[in-house]
Amino acid sequence: MFESAEISHAIDKSTYKAEEATLREALLDAQYELMQRADCPVLILIHGMDGAGRGETLNQINEWLDPRLIHTAAFDKPNDDARERPWMWRYWRELPQKGRIGMFFGSYYSDAMFQRVEGGSRDALDRKLFEILRLERMLANDGVLVLKFWLHLTREAQKKRFKALEKDPATAWRVSEADWQHLEQYDKIKKAAEHIMRLSNTANSPWIVLNGEDANYRSLTVGRALLSALKQRISMDHSWQARSDVAPITPSVDNKLLLESLVLDQTLSKNDYLTQLEALQGRLNKLTRHPRFNEHSLVLVFEGNDAAGKGGAIRRITQALDARRYRVVPIAAPSDEERAQPWLWRFWRRVPGKGKVSIFDRSWYGRVLVERVEGFAATQDWMRAYYEINDFEHQLHENGAIVVKFWLAISAEEQLKRFKAREETGFKRFKITEEDWRNRDKWDDYKLAVCDMIDRTGTSAVPWTLVPANNKYYARIKVLTTLCEALEARLGDKG
Repeated sequence: MFESAEISHAIDKSTYKAEEATLREALLDAQYELMQRADCPVLILIHGMDGAGRGETLNQINEWLDPRLIHTAAFDKPNDDARERPWMWRYWRELPQKGRIGMFFGSYYSDAMFQRVEGGSRDALDRKLFEILRLERMLANDGVLVLKFWLHLTREAQKKRFKALEKDPATAWRVSEADWQHLEQYDKIKKAAEHIMRLSNTANSPWIVLNGEDANYRSLTVGRALLSALKQRISMDHSWQARSDVAPITPSVDNKLLLESLVLDQTLSKNDYLTQLEALQGRLNKLTRHPRFNEHSLVLVFEGNDAAGKGGAIRRITQALDARRYRVVPIAAPSDEERAQPWLWRFWRRVPGKGKVSIFDRSWYGRVLVERVEGFAATQDWMRAYYEINDFEHQLHENGAIVVKFWLAISAEEQLKRFKAREETGFKRFKITEEDWRNRDKWDDYKLAVCDMIDRTGTSAVPWTLVPANNKYYARIKVLTTLCEALEARLGDKG
């Protein structure tokens, strides 16, 4: 894959100057049009051999474009904060907003490549590449334009470049011990990079490989490629991202729904509830202080009918936790900042570190519930969300997170009773809104969407727990019991 990139190219200074001004003006025009449309972010990954001009290329792009509309992130080895979370977490956090350009100096490809260079197996590399391909497919589906550059040098050119930089006192600092070490590993790096590019050179995000020896050739080639990609994307019709006018709700083939088999009216007296509550809260507190818990994180997802008692169940959990170790994340309609990002971004950024707890009051399942039923997401967007949700939760689980998901279910009659009680109680009126009443009109549509969601996203590693919640006492005990059992099962995995 590097044959053509190993042929040296050179552009003389006069030719470079003649094209630079025109190219720079065209790039700025394209950048400002991208900003005005604000329907697409651009992500540029800069990779290549040490000494091939990666830093100079990044600086050149910032110089030619408006740097106020560019977000640049450089990635080295992950710090403690990143190591506590799934390895993709730090890249999700740095994604650019719609209408903006993001540049990654090094990226998830660096992690995969150097893991292999330093002795990792081919299977481990391919597993990482599979995760990368899934990420880039998600980004493409969300409208992100991903441009991947590899700046190449032959071994001889790299060695020559290092010596030239070291000879000049003004540039000697740019050559480190790691650079010389990478020269010794040149063949391994090249082989790993070739394998990576063969598997990740996709139609949505192809690799652009070029010789980095001549600065003029390198800059113009990158600039031309960036301009061409921007023009092509700007010319595209993005009407598919618009709101869906009709949200299709398809009934099950046999008309049998999982929620209809749930016995919603369960009995539990207040005295029995209080006795069990105290025991379960003590059990939960002890589990979250267990030494092995610091090797895990805890992610709790609460979904359910309006007024089903999610808040009450969450409070009974937090009463048993150290306030320094948990946070409750209420999820409402996305903010302007969140709408400008891929839809999972706002959830990735709230993933807890090891030994910590995140409790989501509503969650990423809004994409396949309210956004589906109300038509806020196009059909293809909520349909692909099932896969993307499963992938997200799989990454959490693989990183050691204990993910527990609850659906709290009540009957339509019980919901109406609770709505009226909220309207009649002064300190509870904030809990009832016009939207809650509107959602009741689509009760059957939501029921179908919920059953579809449970069927498509309930996995062996991260199953759903359906909680009959007409009796609040029973529901809270059910939630706490399930949570304690999930913690005990996962912490017990280590013997």
